[in-house]
Amino acid sequence: MEVRIAVCDSDIEFCKDLGNMIAAHRPEARVESFSSAADLLQAGRDFHIYFLDIKGVSGLDIARKIREHQAQNGKIRSIIIFVTGYREHMEEAFDVQAFHYLLKPVQRDKFVQVLGRALQEVEFRAKQEEEYVLLKITSHQTGSKDTRKVFLRDIYYIESNNKKVTVHTTGGTYEVQGTMDEFASGLGPAFYRCHRCYLVNFAMVSSYNQNCAIQGRRTETAAFRKSGSGCAAPNRGFAGYLWRYAGAAP
Repeated sequence: MEVRIAVCDSDIEFCKDLGNMIAAHRPEARVESFSSAADLLQAGRDFHIYFLDIKGVSGLDIARKIREHQAQNGKIRSIIIFVTGYREHMEEAFDVQAFHYLLKPVQRDKFVQVLGRALQEVEFRAKQEEEYVLLKITSHQTGSKDTRKVFLRDIYYIESNNKKVTVHTTGGTYEVQGTMDEFASGLGPAFYRCHRCYLVNFAMVSSYNQNCAIQGRRTETAAFRKSGSGCAAPNRGFAGYLWRYAGAAP
């Protein structure tokens, strides 16, 4: 697939350097450079990966606008990587679901490592858009059994309670046949089992904290781990998963 990458930095020479490093690692990628937030937003094009400066081009504002546009139009979230000389904005970067936060001057080896993970994630998300699961649903009213096709991209999370498995999706909630072990082994690396009774689609996570709450593209926040529910707060396993999945730290 052709990967579209945007580089936005007020330093034109830096944009060229980043573009050259991208071309050396992924020559078939389509790279466009912008020297201002206005130029990037006026272009009106969607990119798989954004490399944004924070200060010079108001990268945080760009990222918020990108996320708002994608949420309103039900689009796959692009990968946003901040490249900046300022450490103090790291927490704000994660508020817009940044994939990574690179500090200037950028080390080539580190950049190539982060770019490689980002490219893998782009391909994985594109694949997830096409993958689906067949849910076996039993009607409470008639007792009849039905099979429903649900795309993985539309699943928020799956929970198990009193030997029942419930799948929460953008199209509704379904009580289905099967076990959590079966779902955990069959849904792929984007689904994280934060507790024996919860399986979360990390591609749908927009924010996380000690209560590990998620927000879907079309709904309000759905809290699936609450105090006293028997589901403990995120642990080292969750931190390790974040690192493997997105190179991020909670």
